[in-house]
Amino acid sequence: MRSSNPVFSRRGFSRDNGYAGFNAQQPQAGGPAAGANPYATNPYATNPYAPQDAQLGAPAQAPARPGAMTIDDVVSRTAITLGTVFVTATLAWFLLPVDPANLGKSYGIGIGAALVAFVFAMIQSFKRKASPALILLYAAFEGVFLGVISNAVSTYVSPGVVPQAVLGTMAVFAGVLIAYKMRWIRVTRRFYGFVMAAALGFILLMAVNLLFAVFGGGDGLGFRSGGLGILFGVIGIILGACFLALDFKQVEDGVTYGAPREESWLAAFGLTLTLVWIYLEFLRLLSILQGDD
Repeated sequence: MRSSNPVFSRRGFSRDNGYAGFNAQQPQAGGPAAGANPYATNPYATNPYAPQDAQLGAPAQAPARPGAMTIDDVVSRTAITLGTVFVTATLAWFLLPVDPANLGKSYGIGIGAALVAFVFAMIQSFKRKASPALILLYAAFEGVFLGVISNAVSTYVSPGVVPQAVLGTMAVFAGVLIAYKMRWIRVTRRFYGFVMAAALGFILLMAVNLLFAVFGGGDGLGFRSGGLGILFGVIGIILGACFLALDFKQVEDGVTYGAPREESWLAAFGLTLTLVWIYLEFLRLLSILQGDD
């Protein structure tokens, strides 16, 4: 399945061209679940790895496959990945000073780390299987970038902006998780299509703005400063919340249908990408708001 993150595509937990997990019904014992189970090994399987009964053409009941992904797997892998981001961000904060004498060097290292993290993320997104080493390398270099940019914003904009951005990210995560568990948010094909279309438009606008900023100076078309910057910051956070809902759906499908345990690393990868997205949008939005004070 395509990634819920708008920058990268990755293989997720659904296997029928990106929509198998959405609106999937729970497998019914003794009944056909054709197409509902993204891990089915035959058109009638109710158990993802159940053998086919040759005489009856009906699913033979079999115990759940050992080594299937669980919520605990997702939580532990996500904690490891986010912990790596936090550790390298902290090291970058203290070891790469952003005082005027070293600002250019620190920015250069931060941007270089972001590019390396992007490369690792792209490699992982096109791999058939999860690679914990690639995912942790992405997290490490992403943390360096976040540490540098967070230190710079805290130093030159507001000392309190970083903890506010972290709290905002945590609040969005908790709010979307509660809304998803309460079924206030329902991830359907229409929801998926709307979010991905909105994300594509958002990224294209930001790319155009960046090009104008690079070649014309300033903030390009003004999408990242002033009133428009505030508007697009809010839109970016809302999109991040939608990406979280898609990630939660992928995790739910993976656990329900017995995804292999190693795919919990893909869940951790996707959740980390989304949380980094939300944090950066909060950081930019709060910078604009406090810079206008």
